[in-house]
Amino acid sequence: MNKLIQIALVGVALSQLHGCAAVVVGGAATGAAVATDRRTAGVFVGDQEIELRAMSRLREALPQKTGSVAATSYNRQVLLTGQVPDEATRARAAEVVKGVPDVRTVFNELSVSGVTSLTSAANDTGLTASVKTRLLRDERVPGTQIKVKTEAGVVYLMGLVTRAEADVATEIARTTSGVTKVVTLFETVN
Repeated sequence: MNKLIQIALVGVALSQLHGCAAVVVGGAATGAAVATDRRTAGVFVGDQEIELRAMSRLREALPQKTGSVAATSYNRQVLLTGQVPDEATRARAAEVVKGVPDVRTVFNELSVSGVTSLTSAANDTGLTASVKTRLLRDERVPGTQIKVKTEAGVVYLMGLVTRAEADVATEIARTTSGVTKVVTLFETVN
């Protein structure tokens, strides 16, 4: 089914909901994102569901140990970032997420360390924003289709891109002030 038709159907369905403008606005924003994404609408929504399920399962399996863990999904591949107290928890987290339906691959980038400071977390948020802004400004890359996650100064890039787009995006991230390392988890398309 054509993505524009899917967006129209989502819009019509959401317009039938009464009393919640936020749902309609959020649905419209999601519809616009799906229209420009290289993933199918089902995979796009599936990635959001994978993230929610992964975090829910991690909280159940590892209570008190997941406060600084994040699961980021793109094209059914999950990136785990954050800090855990020991190697056993790190390994268990990856196993839990591998059990989430539709997950193809888990990239376990969890570090065994103490929780990062608020200053470090704020720095990571700023780095993500800087990289994302630079990607969006560069016409050689599909900035809206590249997911950026930063943890302890390390920038992770995910997306469906051509080899040339991957090279440009990597260079943009690598030359962003404050970035200590770039890890590319791209899938290439022709």
